[in-house]
Amino acid sequence: MSDKPAEPAASPETPPKLSGRVFLVVVDESPELKVALRYACARAKKTGGRVALLYVIDSADFQQWVGVGELMRDEARQEAEQALQKIAGDVQKQSAAMPVLYVREGERRDELLKLIDEEPTISILVLGAATGPRGPGPLVSALTSKFVGKLRVPVTIVPGHLSLEDVDSIA
Repeated sequence: MSDKPAEPAASPETPPKLSGRVFLVVVDESPELKVALRYACARAKKTGGRVALLYVIDSADFQQWVGVGELMRDEARQEAEQALQKIAGDVQKQSAAMPVLYVREGERRDELLKLIDEEPTISILVLGAATGPRGPGPLVSALTSKFVGKLRVPVTIVPGHLSLEDVDSIA
């Protein structure tokens, strides 16, 4: 028998101790984002981790318009920050921790790979898979084939057709 006192059981209201595990979700306009976020939030809450959100602004849109490019870039950045702030509130409610927010400019896949390489706290990439006839989506397709060897973290792909209840039951 140990002389160590028993630790009190955590109440359901007590958030779990932070584990340092960070679940990265790429924010876009796709319908499958909702299930990816739900999964990441549930896993973060259960493991004491956090969610990180990446929003990538497509810089190709600004290169065509030299004179107004900077104004367009500023507007796109403001829109990205507003979108992230809105989602961050939902993530905090679902995961019990404020998410880490990243805004990058460039090509989504390239910026995602760079962020994962640069940020050692990111532990898992969570992506939602599209369910339409065009396949799972360009990011899922790229990161599960040609670019899979460039990742230093595991990828969790959440089927986009799952209901939020289904996600809750498997997370």
